[in-house]
Amino acid sequence: MNQTRLWKTLTGRRSLFLIAGPCVIESEELCLEVAGHLKKVCRRLGIPYVFKASFDKANRTSADSFRGPGLTAGLAVLDRVRTRLDIPVLTDIHTEIQVKPAAQVVDILQIPAFLCRQTDLVQTAAASGRILNLKKGQFLSPMEMEHVVAKARKAGGERLLLTERGSCFGYQNLVADMRSIPILRRLGCPVVFDATHSVQLPGAGGTASGGQREFAPVLARAAVAAGADGVFIETHPEPDRALSDGPNMIPLAAMSDLLRTLVRLFECVRR
Repeated sequence: MNQTRLWKTLTGRRSLFLIAGPCVIESEELCLEVAGHLKKVCRRLGIPYVFKASFDKANRTSADSFRGPGLTAGLAVLDRVRTRLDIPVLTDIHTEIQVKPAAQVVDILQIPAFLCRQTDLVQTAAASGRILNLKKGQFLSPMEMEHVVAKARKAGGERLLLTERGSCFGYQNLVADMRSIPILRRLGCPVVFDATHSVQLPGAGGTASGGQREFAPVLARAAVAAGADGVFIETHPEPDRALSDGPNMIPLAAMSDLLRTLVRLFECVRR
């Protein structure tokens, strides 16, 4: 999709938008299944949809955990999803060297929460000309994202999304403070709420993170009521068999009902 057109869609504030997909690229078939299903649901509900999946999960708890197909193979899958289904695509990047090849394929580049303070990465991504999704670090207050936004803008980044994904709360727990939504919106960027990473229990699974997926819909509803412009949700046909972040992912079959509720909430808030 044309960048200007996509940006106007995301910033129009006329409808809630969705960023969603599996945590990591497990296979092309899975990505096409998830993206195809969500495209139909979102079209029916009038929701602009961006597909999300990672070609590499560089921050896994264990060195033995599945990370994904890697840069080259992963971008090839994302390109086919984008082309075959005619939908915009987002993926995260972890190093400056990944920016150029990723920007040639995807519509939105994402800075992972753990890396939002990495100046070179943020500025290289911002200079790519692609829309940039900056995820708030679990270790930052929403006010501190002002400096991350300033770094991106200094490098020429004009099309920025800010995503809240919870804050560290003691050991192996996160808390989502809904005050973050209006605070982040003061920075002049559309604000997204990551409902599934906000219910993650970092490292609680021993060699992997745990999660409380039953609370993801609750937090998504609260965030939309608090004024979020979009929601970020990781979803899978069988979350318990997912190769990454399964405990906090929402089952694909449950997405339609959840999104229908979120649209109604969005319409009430914006009225």
